[in-house]
Amino acid sequence: MKPVLSPINSQVTKEFKRKYIPVKTKFCISHIAAFIWMCFSIYIALPWLEDLAKILSFPLALLIIGGISYIPGYMNAFLVISLLLDRQPAFKNEYPNDEITILIAAHNEEDKIFQTLHYIDKQDYSGKVKVFVINNGSTDNTVHEVVKAKRELKIEIELLNEENPGKFNALNHALELVETPYVITIDADTLLHPSSIRYLVARMKSSPEDVCAVAGSVLTKNSRENLWTKVQEWDYFLGIASIKRLQGLYQGTLVAQGAYSLYKTNCIKEVGGWPDAIGEDIVLTWRLLQKKWKVYFEPLAVSFTEVPSTFIHFVRQRARWARGMIEGLNEIKPWKQPQVYVKYLTGINLIMPYLDLTFTLCWIPGLILAFFGYNWIVGPMTLLVLPLTLISYSILYFYQRNVVFRRLDLRIRKNISGFIFFILGYQLIMSPVSVYGYIQEVFKFKRNWK
Repeated sequence: MKPVLSPINSQVTKEFKRKYIPVKTKFCISHIAAFIWMCFSIYIALPWLEDLAKILSFPLALLIIGGISYIPGYMNAFLVISLLLDRQPAFKNEYPNDEITILIAAHNEEDKIFQTLHYIDKQDYSGKVKVFVINNGSTDNTVHEVVKAKRELKIEIELLNEENPGKFNALNHALELVETPYVITIDADTLLHPSSIRYLVARMKSSPEDVCAVAGSVLTKNSRENLWTKVQEWDYFLGIASIKRLQGLYQGTLVAQGAYSLYKTNCIKEVGGWPDAIGEDIVLTWRLLQKKWKVYFEPLAVSFTEVPSTFIHFVRQRARWARGMIEGLNEIKPWKQPQVYVKYLTGINLIMPYLDLTFTLCWIPGLILAFFGYNWIVGPMTLLVLPLTLISYSILYFYQRNVVFRRLDLRIRKNISGFIFFILGYQLIMSPVSVYGYIQEVFKFKRNWK
């Protein structure tokens, strides 16, 4: 999934026309199918529940099996059916020319910022683009690289300085100077496909007036570095992308990620800009959703970001994400969200700590016990979740390959070792890391943005 600098063919791909299914109908069908699947799994797992209840008591056995089998199975079934029913609306105009402003907060990014600006310079977007690079207390040659880009590139670049630490401070500083109707945030290490901005703006222009933001698609750019980055390539390509498509389908993408998203400027200003939070993009998105605005996702607006190449940096990043989710839940409770789909989607986040705790404290020890022949917690019935997981990933794989990558003239790199580890072992790491993030937020540990 290597980033390229060649724009896509301008010929619009003909899509197979299908009968339109309303979002409400898709929501109901997906839930009915997921409920039937859960009932089936509960029925055939009754002997497992009875055996575990003899050891731990019925309530505790139900709590454990519910967290590692029933609820994950329900959620996976809901995801699979939703993806099968999903159909991205066609663009009204693939070549918008609205003026936009791009914000890039930079702290010690001397080895990345010029390349990021270079990729922006190569966009096939015909509208006027202005870039604010906000130097947030850098102690390296970040400023020098930005000055070099101003001199050598064609795009309009303005360098700002913000000494107060924190990405939210940097972005809010620049927001005061934004005069265009749309603003895009890009991380300093993120590279854009040549048609990325055009598709991102096109999705916004093709959406209803109550859509306030569009999240772009973020993939990995350093997946060849080691096994760890190879695994994350599949997480971004399949795991995160599937969740984004699900949430976008129900008009409530829960994170218009700061790494690459487009917002209506007036909407951002109305909610007070980016908040002082470790998950500033999560809290911001939930504030926007609370205003009865909608947030979409555009899979064709592809970007490539640098993922953590060491385990410790990965833990820090994903713990921040887990803390950001808790921050969002603390500020805006799901039942206070005015839109029914957003109530449901944010409500799922309420049970994520339970699922992660159950997986960490019960499933992992149960896996060790199963290795020694004790199938009290982990046994054949737990494998029921695996087929649904593979089906959902297969659906998204073919969608990404045939609808997204083929249209963008990209190729999926063979990465078998990363895929195997992603399927079989990734959750063994993710759940404990998320639990670590929850603990950090509960006890208000010091924030760490890097």
